[in-house]
Amino acid sequence: MTVFDNMAFGLKLRKTPKDEIRKRVVDAAEILGIEMLLKRKPKQLSGGQRQRVAVGRAIVRDPAVFLFDEPLSNLDAKLRVQTRAEISKLHQRLQSTFIYVTHDQVEAMTMATRIAVMSDGILQQIDSPQVLYDNPSNIFVAGFIGSPSMNFGNGKLEQSDGKLVIDTGYMKLSTSSAKQDAYSKHVGKDIIFGIRPEDLHDPSFIPPGVANESAIAASVDVMEMMGNEVFVYLKVQDQDMIARVDPRTDFKVGDTVKIATNVDNVHLFDKETELSLQ
Repeated sequence: MTVFDNMAFGLKLRKTPKDEIRKRVVDAAEILGIEMLLKRKPKQLSGGQRQRVAVGRAIVRDPAVFLFDEPLSNLDAKLRVQTRAEISKLHQRLQSTFIYVTHDQVEAMTMATRIAVMSDGILQQIDSPQVLYDNPSNIFVAGFIGSPSMNFGNGKLEQSDGKLVIDTGYMKLSTSSAKQDAYSKHVGKDIIFGIRPEDLHDPSFIPPGVANESAIAASVDVMEMMGNEVFVYLKVQDQDMIARVDPRTDFKVGDTVKIATNVDNVHLFDKETELSLQ
């Protein structure tokens, strides 16, 4: 069938008048930017164009809710980014509810107003993308949201010189002063700490306002130059960590370096339950 017939098929089954079918198909095609493709067959379309035709079939039915099940999984990287933006624009234009299933956390973070994170069929947390990123409820959510993933390590929460610190046995990390009261009831407990790669810095290029009370001694294993940033794979004793540092860094593979830590953004989790300590 042609693109027009594909988009009209559901309406024909519902015995919709021909004039109404044509109007709905043309209107949907204009929204999706595929009006020039209506006479083409599927084999004459690119992957992205086929995706838009599939969305068009849904739009013409004027549904209350759109259900998307990994619609971008078969597209190449560039087309995936382009189509992601198109679906977001479509959502803003139609003002309908979109329920979108994906394993790609970048898609979830960039497109959603609310995200439901699931593992093994169990809902882990539901909230806005920024809240999930800043305040994950457990280790699974913390590790899933963010790229590269959050760094995790084992430690014990202890009191030292009037402050709460995370003692890992080979380094000590300060905790946020704003969370001292919440953490104080967990002193002496074995915990898992988490810190995102962007909260580990080259001390020579620390962003303004970063509370860098803790410095970590580490060896540089691998460096990945990304242009606007550098991913640095570190070895801290037996612990592997990843840092996202300023591209002006002079770190080199094999160097032993000091890494500044944004203590305000260190996350703590109960070792047994894996739930966030609040």
